[in-house]
This record gives sequence, C-alpha cells and structure tokens, in this order.
Amino acid sequence: MAAPTYSRRQLLEMSACADCRLCMDVCPAAGASGDGRLAGAYRLAELRRMVRRRQGLLAWLLGPKEPSAEEWTAYGDTVFKCTLCAQCQEVCPVGIGLKDLWCSVRQNLVQSGIYPKKIDMIRDNLAESHNVFGEDNGERADWVDDLADPPDHGYQKDQAKVVYFTGCVAAFFPLAQKVPLALAEILESLDVDFTLLGEEEWCCGFPLLGAGLEPEAARVIEHNLAAVKAKGAEQVIFACPSCYQMWREHYPPGLRIAHVTEFLVEQLAAKPGTIKDVPLRVTYHDPCDLGRGARVFDAPRALIRAIPGVELVEMERNRENCRCCGGGGNLEMIAPELSSAITRDKIEDALHTGAQAIVTSCQQCLRTMTTYVRRNNVPMDVLDVSQLLARALKKGAGNP
Repeated sequence: MAAPTYSRRQLLEMSACADCRLCMDVCPAAGASGDGRLAGAYRLAELRRMVRRRQGLLAWLLGPKEPSAEEWTAYGDTVFKCTLCAQCQEVCPVGIGLKDLWCSVRQNLVQSGIYPKKIDMIRDNLAESHNVFGEDNGERADWVDDLADPPDHGYQKDQAKVVYFTGCVAAFFPLAQKVPLALAEILESLDVDFTLLGEEEWCCGFPLLGAGLEPEAARVIEHNLAAVKAKGAEQVIFACPSCYQMWREHYPPGLRIAHVTEFLVEQLAAKPGTIKDVPLRVTYHDPCDLGRGARVFDAPRALIRAIPGVELVEMERNRENCRCCGGGGNLEMIAPELSSAITRDKIEDALHTGAQAIVTSCQQCLRTMTTYVRRNNVPMDVLDVSQLLARALKKGAGNP
C-alpha cells in the first residue's frame, strides 16, 4: 500500500467519530442497496482500524502490520460505491470533513493500484481528449448549431465580458445539451455579452478528484485559467454545479465566478416584466454540489418563483437534506445499477409531492433523472431551471 495522503486534521478526524450512525440513515448508497458497509460510519471505522495497524500505537509498540491486499480491495469497493454527495458530512455532529476524506482515501487507493479500472478511462480521456467522455474536444461547442438561429460567430468571440463554461456533460451528451441551448437563448434575450471557450475549454478537473487523481488536475486548471484570461472576461458562469465547485475550491482566486442561477437572478432584477406565465406545478431538486457544496439554495427557487403560473412544492427532503440523484462520484461508471437505484429513491421523493415536473439546476442531475423516468415510464417531466425560464421568456417574445 502506498504511503497515506491524509492531512493531520484527517488523521485526527478518523478518531473523532461519535459512532452515532446518523450518516447511515441518510446515505443514499446504503439506503438504495441495503448494504450498511457503504455508509460513512462503517467506512470510517474500517479506515481507522487499518491505518492504526500500520501507524497507530500498537504499530509503534509491536511493529506495523500492513492489511492484506484482499482487505484493501474489499474496503476499496465500498469507497468507490459512493456519490460523494456529502450528506454524511452534513449530518455529522462532530463536523468531520467526510467528503474530502473519501477523496483522500480514493487517492491513496489509486496510488496503490487498488481501484476500479474505469478510473484508467477517466485519466486517459482527460489526458488525451480533455473531456471525460473521450470525444473530439473540437466538437465541444457543436451544440450551438442546434439553436433556432445560431449566430455566425457561434458564441466564440475573441473578447467578451462573460465566459460561459459549458462543462463536459452538457457539451457532449445530447440529453443534457438542452441546458446550454436554453441558457444561450436566455443570455441572448437579456443582452449578455458572453462567449464560449470552444475547444479551448477543457474538463474542469472535478472527475479527477472523484477518481482519486487530484494531483493531475493542476494541468487542466492552468490551461482553463489561461483560456478565460485570453478572452478578457470579467466573470465566468457555470450551469454545472461540479464545475462551479471545482473553480470555487481548487482554482486560484482572481476571477468573479457564479452559478448561472445566481447570475440570472441579478440579470432579471435589472429587467423586470420580461417573464410570462407558465402554468405548471413543480418540485425542486437541490444538486449536491450546488446545495450542500456551495450553499446555493435560494437563487434557483427565486427564479422558479419569478415565473407567474408556476407552483413550487417542496419535497420532504430538501435544501441541505436533499437526497442525491445518484449521478455523482463517478458512480454511474463504476456501479450503474446502484446509481439507478439511488435515482429511483430520488424520483419517489418527487412523486410524493404531486408535482408535474421535477426541476433542477444541474446538467448531470437532469440527465440522470430523465434517463430513469424515460426507462421506467414515470409520469413526470424533468427540467433544468434554465429550460423552465427559457419557456417563460420565449412565451413572452413579442408581447408587450
């Protein structure tokens, strides 16, 4: 096993667990699978036990005893079957930084060669194609061609005040391309001077964290910063909460950044009276990285409530307690059946509200939940908040 990569704080946190088991009650993976070993309390206890065997007090007295490769492999299976939703961290009464700890454990396992082989695909795709899907990065902005009236410049300007950082999922996955298409229409209607980076946009690096490959993110961070600065932009906006969180927590400061829901609340405040009625009963799903991660709860709801005719009904678990959609932590690539089971529980939460549609503000959540409802003939629409807002603005086009 490779030398551990844990900080002093994390080593202290391993012993701080109060064994209250609250994390077991809220873990989406444990709940959907019925396997308590996937919950934070079990994973933390096992990690503490194995770390102590090689560097704890007994190791100091009797000599270190490295856990076997079989033990590490079995433990690693539980670590990678996690969406990194941070719900365990949210309810931890001791305040243990569990999400960062799980990422550090993954990094330690990857460095030791104990990891799902799909991780190699993530590493290779980002190194060779600069996107998580291994697609031709020159096609990153091809979705613009599907606009009703795309501009000649394809929103790839030499200079602009705002850069819209599209993200891999929305750029390459057809279902999720509804988000940038709607957002481009909104920004155009609000006269926002924005540009895309096109092929100069590389994956933000977030999948590398979830894959235990954080050291390899430095290269993409440096490239993306240079690409934005070359546009002379004052601000970068993100529809993808994971991209937004990556920039907030791992990119150096200096640029103004915002999730599009925050940005649009400001833009619409300056242009009242532009939104028209959309009769619809909806519930809102808080994306993990936007809600628990960035604490952005109010802006998406403000946009929804700004649309006349829309009725917002909350799920029982909402805001910081919202259940994960199942699409995080690279889980779909590693354990697709478990990911789908978590999505099933999420959709059940939404159906209990009696809403006609579930609205979110994340292209990954949109893709995950839409795929589930279509495959299972669930009578509910799934929309990104940008799609809902685009409907209201388009409906008002030409009206006084």
